[in-house]
Amino acid sequence: MAAGGFCKLPNGTVVVALNLPSPAAADGSSAVRVLVHAQNRARALTRLRNLGMRAVYLRGNAAPPTPDEITAVLHHPDGLIWRTAPDNGVTATELWRPIRSLLRRPTAA
Repeated sequence: MAAGGFCKLPNGTVVVALNLPSPAAADGSSAVRVLVHAQNRARALTRLRNLGMRAVYLRGNAAPPTPDEITAVLHHPDGLIWRTAPDNGVTATELWRPIRSLLRRPTAA
């Protein structure tokens, strides 16, 4: 699940896209696509590491963000969004969510 990539924007900032195992699934069976908008690639990865995703690395540019993904992350106030990763290159129809909803711990009943 190391697929990811980046795109440098005309203003000098970057959008980084990563496919990561879902923190909600303990066995790592599901994956999420995370998009980060930052000044550079290092800062984008640092933003994820500061949220507790310690083992996040970007190797290569195999799965850069699509134009639709770039638009979605640029229009989000936090510049950090996610959704379930599509399987086999199928376009996902799920809406993008703020990263807080992914990292939120389930409450005990």
